[in-house]
Amino acid sequence: MKLPYKFLLLIVCILSAPYTLSAQCAMCRAALATGNQQNTAEGINHGITYLMVFPYLLAAILGFVVYRITKKEKYS
Repeated sequence: MKLPYKFLLLIVCILSAPYTLSAQCAMCRAALATGNQQNTAEGINHGITYLMVFPYLLAAILGFVVYRITKKEKYS
């Protein structure tokens, strides 16, 4: 009986987090707010994309390795 309440509380916390958290650092906010420079905004966006690629790439490689190991054990 306690599990549904914990699950519901977790869902409420996850859904309310974007409204209470600020995801932009002070330096990025200051750099983007100081002018109308399109190059600065594009550079920050490219940097964010660059930083986000590696965790997904590592998760994909790890998933593939686990898949290959379990596939070998299954057929051996």
